[in-house]
Amino acid sequence: MTSDSGSDGRGDGSGRSGKGALTALHLFLVWATMTAAVPALGFGVVVAAWGGGAAPVFVVGVPLTLGLLVLAGLPARNVVPLCGSGPKRVGWAVLVFVLGTIGVAAGLAAYTRDVDLGSAGTRIVLTGVPYAVAAAFFVPGRWVRPGALVVLAAAVAYGGLVGPARAERRQDEAEVARYREHRELLYLGDPPTGMHVSRAQVGPAYFSVDYRPVREGYETGYAGLGVRRATTPELRCPEILGKGTTCAVGADGVMTLIDELSGGARDVTLVRRLRDVEVTVGSQSVDESGLRRLLATLHPLSDAELDQLRQDKAITLS
Repeated sequence: MTSDSGSDGRGDGSGRSGKGALTALHLFLVWATMTAAVPALGFGVVVAAWGGGAAPVFVVGVPLTLGLLVLAGLPARNVVPLCGSGPKRVGWAVLVFVLGTIGVAAGLAAYTRDVDLGSAGTRIVLTGVPYAVAAAFFVPGRWVRPGALVVLAAAVAYGGLVGPARAERRQDEAEVARYREHRELLYLGDPPTGMHVSRAQVGPAYFSVDYRPVREGYETGYAGLGVRRATTPELRCPEILGKGTTCAVGADGVMTLIDELSGGARDVTLVRRLRDVEVTVGSQSVDESGLRRLLATLHPLSDAELDQLRQDKAITLS
């Protein structure tokens, strides 16, 4: 009695172990088969499409792929009910192919949104995973289907939430890096009274800022700030000045250019050296004292200010 009972226990354990091994082999074969077949089929369709003949490749390639899936289902004929006979295996192969291809399409959609799916080799390896997950849903068992659900949920969470968030963060960091490529030029001054930063532009050798009235459209006015690398050892007034134009370099190192315009208007330009760059501010509507206050408040463009300009879409790269 005891001997028979022990023998039956060992038989049950051996049966469960054998079934588990067959299930693992089954899923591995599905993964390996589709990892090899799907990239080859996709490559063939793309190459044929360039020549205008993708349909024949698709018509031939899909049945061949289904045939490989049918063969991959043979070892599981005693484990997966749908693999128990030839006709059933064909139906099983079609279901796995369709469901897995939907998963691959979802992965491609995520990849086009810059979701990181690893290197080219990793992406090829991942190609067979949706098919293996689809096949797992047809395996009766206490742990196989819940395991497939966990993998599916993780893939959906990464492809729909985590991956896009990381991609957006990488894009944001790359954009900031492009703006900061010549950080030595990025200086900003406090807007003159009643004005705000209307537009800023970052170039390879300059940084410019336009200040306009807060109530733009109802009030007129403009002040401009420009930063570029210094090209001369020190500030000097132009040797030739136009009629009505005066220039002087003050003791504070600021060069003042005033152009008397018709109607009593004045175009005031102030130039100042700041480390290795030359900063110019000018306006016809802001007086000299207002421009000097603008120069006095010059400071490196902060991350918060750059973020605000980007949010307002008030800064561009040229």
